[in-house]
Amino acid sequence: MRTTLTIEDGIAAQLREIVHRSGKSFKAVVNDALRAGIANNRIAAPRRPYRLKPVAMGAVVGPYDIDKALQLADRFEDEELARKLQLRK
Repeated sequence: MRTTLTIEDGIAAQLREIVHRSGKSFKAVVNDALRAGIANNRIAAPRRPYRLKPVAMGAVVGPYDIDKALQLADRFEDEELARKLQLRK
């Protein structure tokens, strides 16, 4: 079957490189590439968009508010540094 294709410049350059290295015709290289692509199922069905369903995490449990985790980590680090400094007295 004869048809006209518009091939992107970068892909055409890669095809010409394969033609040069393999000694095959341009037509044979294009057909081989199409065959390989079809065999590998490279044309995938469109996927459904990813949807994230938010859920409530509930109320704060214990004395720590997780929304302020960085502040909590800073406090723990400060307490540990103070403890280490006291041990060096």
